Amino acid sequence: MAIDDAPAAKAPAPPGRGAGARAGETLEDYTLRFAPRSYRRWTPAVVGASALGGIAYMADFSIAAGVGVAHGTVNALLSIGVAAVIIFVTGLPLAFYGARHNIDLDLITRGAGFGYYGSVVTSLVFASFTFIFFATEGSIMAQGLRYALHLPLWIGYLVSTLVIIPLVVYGMKALAKLQSWTNPLWLVLIAAPLVFLLATEPSTVSHWLSFEGRDHRGVSTAAVMLGAGACLSLIGQIGEQIDYLRFMPPRTEANRRAWWASVLLAGPGWVFFGALKQAIGVFMAVYVIGAVGSAAAVEPIEQFTGVFERMLPSWLVVPLALVLVVLSQVKINVTNAYSGSLAWTNSFTRVTRHYPGRLVFVLVNLAFSLVLMEADMFSFLNNLLSFYSNCAMAWVVTVATDIGVNKYLLKLSPKEPEFRRGMLYAVNPVGLTSFLASSLGSIAVYFGLFGDAIQPYSPLVAVGVALAATPLMALATRGRYYLRRRDDGIAEPRTDADGNPSGTPYTCTVCGEEYERPDMLASAAGGVICSLCLATDRTGTHLLPADPPGRAAA
Repeated sequence: MAIDDAPAAKAPAPPGRGAGARAGETLEDYTLRFAPRSYRRWTPAVVGASALGGIAYMADFSIAAGVGVAHGTVNALLSIGVAAVIIFVTGLPLAFYGARHNIDLDLITRGAGFGYYGSVVTSLVFASFTFIFFATEGSIMAQGLRYALHLPLWIGYLVSTLVIIPLVVYGMKALAKLQSWTNPLWLVLIAAPLVFLLATEPSTVSHWLSFEGRDHRGVSTAAVMLGAGACLSLIGQIGEQIDYLRFMPPRTEANRRAWWASVLLAGPGWVFFGALKQAIGVFMAVYVIGAVGSAAAVEPIEQFTGVFERMLPSWLVVPLALVLVVLSQVKINVTNAYSGSLAWTNSFTRVTRHYPGRLVFVLVNLAFSLVLMEADMFSFLNNLLSFYSNCAMAWVVTVATDIGVNKYLLKLSPKEPEFRRGMLYAVNPVGLTSFLASSLGSIAVYFGLFGDAIQPYSPLVAVGVALAATPLMALATRGRYYLRRRDDGIAEPRTDADGNPSGTPYTCTVCGEEYERPDMLASAAGGVICSLCLATDRTGTHLLPADPPGRAAA
C-alpha cells in the first residue's frame, strides 16, 4: 500500500485565526502537534522506505568530492567514517523517540532539556539546515540546467526554487508518493555508472585509493577532522528523517521486528547510505580528474556526465545526466521545503501565539534558499557547511545526551517526552546552556581563537562539550526545570498498555475538534484543550497553574 493510500484522517481545524477556524489538517500534517494514531495507518516498511527516499540528494557527492580533492582519498574516507559514527550514535535516540512517541524533533527538543521557548533557538538551527541544503541542491540543479540547456545560473536558481512550490503544498502524502514512485529510477541512475567503471576499468579503484589530493601530505589527523567537519554538517538530516518517522504505526509484538528495522534503517541508518554516496562522490571526482582533467569535478553534473560519456551513446548523455540531477534535487528539496516550513511555523507560533499556516513559511524558506543561491554559495560550500556544522552538532548531541544519559541513566529528565505549553518551563538551562557552550566554543576553535593547531578539531569540541555539559547541568539543577507541572489534569494515562501513545479521542473545548489523548490537557477554564489551541491562547485563560515549589521535578 502506498503511503498516500492510507485512510484519510478527519480534517481538524488548527486554531490561531480565531476559535473554530477550519483548515484541512491533511494539508498541514499535524504541523505543530502529536501525529495521531487514526492518521498513522501505514506499515513500518512503507514509512521507512518513504523516509529513505528523502536522502536522494546530491550534496553528498559534492561535499565529499571537495574533501577528497583537497585532502586525498584516504583522508576523505576516514572523514566520512568519523562523521558517520557520530551521526549514527546521536541519531539513534532521536529517531526512536520520534517514531515511538510520534512527534517531530522540535517537539522532542522542548522536553529534552530546552523548555517550551528555549527550543525556538534550535528550531531556527534546523530551519537553517533546510534552506542551506535546499540552496545546495538548487545550485546543483542550476549547474545541470546550465550544462544541458545553457540556462544562465541565476535563471536556473529561480527555476529550481519555483518548481518545488506546487509539489510541497499538499504535505506528507504527496511527498511520500513522490519518493515511492521515483526511488527505483534514481537508484538505477546512481548505481549504473559505478557498476560500469568497476566492470570495465577496475584500475580506477587503485587510482582512487592512491589519490593524494592537493595537499599531497598523506594521512593526516588534521585533514581528517577538517573533512569530518564538512561531513558532519549533515547531522541535521535526522530531523528530516523524523518528519517521516513520526508517522510510524504503534509498536506491537506482531510488528516489533519490522518496526525496529525501519526505525534503524530510516532513522540513524540513513547515514550508511549517505556515507556510501560520499565515497562514490570521491570516486567519481577522482575518475573525472584523471580522465578529462575537469576543474569542476566536485560538481555532480560533471561527475556523472564524465562517466555517462564512456558508457552511453553521445545523444543520451546530457539528457540522462539532467534527469538524474533534476530528480535528485526535487526528491530532497520537497523534503527540505516541507521540514523547513515546520520549523519556522513552530517558532513563529510559540513566540507570537498566532498560527499563520505552514504554507506561509514554505515561501519564507524558499526565499532564504534563493538568496543563498544567487549569492553563489556553492563556491564556498564546504567552508559554510563546516561553520554551520558546529551549531548543528551542538544541538543534536545535546538532545541525544539528554535522552540517553539524563533520562535513562541519571533519571533526572522525564522519560515520557513533553511538548505542551504549561507543562514545561519557558526555558530549561540544561539544554540551552549546553548548546550555547558547545556551539560557541567550537565556533571559536573553528575561527582559530585558540590557535591554528587545534582549529581542525572544532567538531570534537562541539561533540565533547555537549556530551559533558548536558549531564553536568542536569546534576547542577537536579532536574528542576524540566516540568512546570507533573499532572496535565486528565485522569487517563497518555500511553496504552503496550507503551504506545493512547488513541482515545477528546473534544477540544476551544476549536470543537477531536484530538487524541497525548495532544490534550485540561483547561484552567474547564474542559480539555488541544496543544495548538493552548499554544495560541494569548490571554492565558486556559493555562493551568504551576506545581508548588519542590514538586515540579522529573
